[in-house]
Amino acid sequence: MSLSNLLNAWREFKRGKIKKIKVLEFGFDLENNLFKLHADLVSDAYHPSSYQSFYVRDPKIRHIHKAPVLDRVLHQALFRGLYHFFDRHFIYDSYSCRFNKGVHRGVSRLESFVRKISGNYHSQSYALKCDVQKFFDNIDHAILLSLIEKVIGDSRVITLIRSVVESFAIIPGCGLPLGNVTSQLFANIYLNELDQFIKHEIKARYYLRYCDDFVIVHQSRDYLENLIWPISDFLKNKLNLSLHPDKIIIRKLHQGIDYLGYVARPHYRVLRTRTKRRILRRLDRDEITPANLTSYLGVLKHCRGHKIRQHLLRSLSFGSI
Repeated sequence: MSLSNLLNAWREFKRGKIKKIKVLEFGFDLENNLFKLHADLVSDAYHPSSYQSFYVRDPKIRHIHKAPVLDRVLHQALFRGLYHFFDRHFIYDSYSCRFNKGVHRGVSRLESFVRKISGNYHSQSYALKCDVQKFFDNIDHAILLSLIEKVIGDSRVITLIRSVVESFAIIPGCGLPLGNVTSQLFANIYLNELDQFIKHEIKARYYLRYCDDFVIVHQSRDYLENLIWPISDFLKNKLNLSLHPDKIIIRKLHQGIDYLGYVARPHYRVLRTRTKRRILRRLDRDEITPANLTSYLGVLKHCRGHKIRQHLLRSLSFGSI
């Protein structure tokens, strides 16, 4: 791995973090830090350090494990180097942590599927929505590394990737940390196997996935019900994963499809009820800050939410934030 790649990785990594103490300290002695990292990589002396553990509410509580800055710069460099090797193997309709994809394009694509399958909402159709139970905690290191080795032939790169993968585990041999940028790429590599199975073995035409949350749209409820077992069986036998039993949902399209924070309804989109209630509660308690105001207004740009938007703007006008 070249010094120029490490320098570019540092520039990408520090965006939005430049005021953080550890990032400032690393940047203050940047040249020595990058030269030492490069020397350790060249001599095969690099070893990942331990993770800092903490919880965030997003809105549900998530357990985050954060590596030191030097390791995260390396993770960014690995991501830069590996992304294009793997991205070309992914299906078009995988939307998590990929360039020119993301939440809003995923929801828009789902709406286009719905319009096609229902003849612009003139006929009844259904959506099967599922997600994988404790996905990041249950990613099998051996399976992940075998999938990476199919694409990457360089043994030194594989050794480096293995050191990053095996630097963390929930139980021996399983689990990826939510805080690593490499975890996002590794998750897509892992679940690309599911994508390929659903697209090419099951041959589901209207399928899309965002991280471990996926949807299939079809005219027949029976067809969708009959997919649950083969998908569950594939996950168990090939990837050591399982569907979340409480999150296997089949809904009629006219009821709305709750996906990625929005509910896609015929001819329009609204905010998920839980998110709407959380915003209104924060307004009532005067807990809206400039940072989350900007975030909420950004979310509301992509759906029908005039009343909530007016409430938020009114809070800004009256100086409650």
